[in-house]
This record gives sequence, C-alpha cells and structure tokens, in this order.
Amino acid sequence: MAKRDEKWFYNLSTGEVTEGPESSWANRMGPYDSRQEAEDALKIAQERNEEADAQDEEWEDED
Repeated sequence: MAKRDEKWFYNLSTGEVTEGPESSWANRMGPYDSRQEAEDALKIAQERNEEADAQDEEWEDED
C-alpha cells in the first residue's frame, strides 16, 4: 500500500470514512493519521474554527 493510502479521510458527501483518498478532493477532509481522527473530522474542524475566531477577536481587541 502506498504511503498516502495509509491515511484516513472523511467524505463530506456521504459521511463515510475511508482509508486512502477515494473521493474527489472537493468532497473530502483529511488526511488524518487514524480512523478515529477522520470520524471526528467535523468536530475537529469546528474546534479549530472556534479557536481561530477567538484569536481573531483577541487581535481585533488589541487595536
């Protein structure tokens, strides 16, 4: 198995987790190092967005 196929992806269209990039880049999130991380892709993205929003607010408040 190729190195990139050892990664996990979350398919936004189907909600499925796959090993390797089986769907179009426009419909997938990843790569992730584990199946669990791929299953939590939407949660991880939400947490990262909330963290980035908080950093933006801090930066805006510095002015």
